[in-house]
Amino acid sequence: MKNFLSFILTFAAALTAIAVSACSSDSGGDEPEKAGLSVSKEAVTLEARGGQVVLTVSSSREWGAATTADWLTLDRTSGFKGETQLTVSAAQNPNTSEREATLTLMSGADRKYVRLTQKAADKPLYNAPEGYELVWHDEFDSGTELNPTDWTHEVQGAGWVNHELQNYVDHKTPGGAAVTQVAGGVLRINCLKENGKVYSGRVYAHVGQGWQYAYIEASIKLPKGKGTWPAFWMMPVNFRSWPADGEIDIMEEVGVNPNYVSSSLHANSHVHSNGTQVTHEMYCEGAESDFHTYAILWTQRNITTYVDGKQQLSYDNRGLGHDDWPYDAPFYLILNLAWGGDWGGMNGVNEGALPCTMEVDYVRVFQKR
Repeated sequence: MKNFLSFILTFAAALTAIAVSACSSDSGGDEPEKAGLSVSKEAVTLEARGGQVVLTVSSSREWGAATTADWLTLDRTSGFKGETQLTVSAAQNPNTSEREATLTLMSGADRKYVRLTQKAADKPLYNAPEGYELVWHDEFDSGTELNPTDWTHEVQGAGWVNHELQNYVDHKTPGGAAVTQVAGGVLRINCLKENGKVYSGRVYAHVGQGWQYAYIEASIKLPKGKGTWPAFWMMPVNFRSWPADGEIDIMEEVGVNPNYVSSSLHANSHVHSNGTQVTHEMYCEGAESDFHTYAILWTQRNITTYVDGKQQLSYDNRGLGHDDWPYDAPFYLILNLAWGGDWGGMNGVNEGALPCTMEVDYVRVFQKR
């Protein structure tokens, strides 16, 4: 009896082993196959001036690479079996604080991560106050058109606002002429006449999100000619009515008064329609022949604008409520070249000045860390 029981137990153990083996084999087919992925470095430190690092990626089958950091570029985003070289390039760090990013490598179920750290700059690369970091910019150094992820064209007919004479169109006129074009690291906003109508460009940066409190700067060369009215300005993202929701004009100029640039603020308690707007004008020598910087430092307590680093307008939040300070919400950026209108055409227009162009070298937005 004892021998028979031993036999039964031994036989049951054997059946169990077979079953476990079979289940293990079945479940293994459901799980993703490991690819044997490896990378030569798991952490890299880069200099503030930028540079490159070459990683060696090994995998038993094809792999992919990705990063969400816009300051990093990869010379390839996929590889093949075996050993592959992957070059990661970093742009110059414009900030006085270090920044980090993660590179993700993927092959089948395998994941490998490389942590990339870039050292801080000794001093800011751009003209921003201490403690501000670059959060968005466009240097206009790639492609031939504005990036539609960042920019939106306005489309409106003549007379839409301020009795202006231009028609705003999306990219091109009906005849195919470009009202906005990117070339040589510069955005060109063109105003021209075609078949008896004047066409121009008006573009918005991040119209749906904007920014709230920032240092914002652009380098611009203004057009020449009586009738021109170029502007670099801001409007509220959640606009309901004007001037209740505010308007911030960083820079405006009219060709009838060349090289005199101005900044203005509009709200219920200060608006140009009754002569109470907050505004300041200054002479900027060569504004129509060279690039000059126009900027705003906008905080919870004050708005100050600048021309080539010199103060233009300054206005404090006096604690009088929304009618006096509607500038406590996100605003988006606008670049446009108007023709004629209540101010641009106050002494008529000279159609001999057409075509004309407003040139923008860059737009940069910084926010406090």
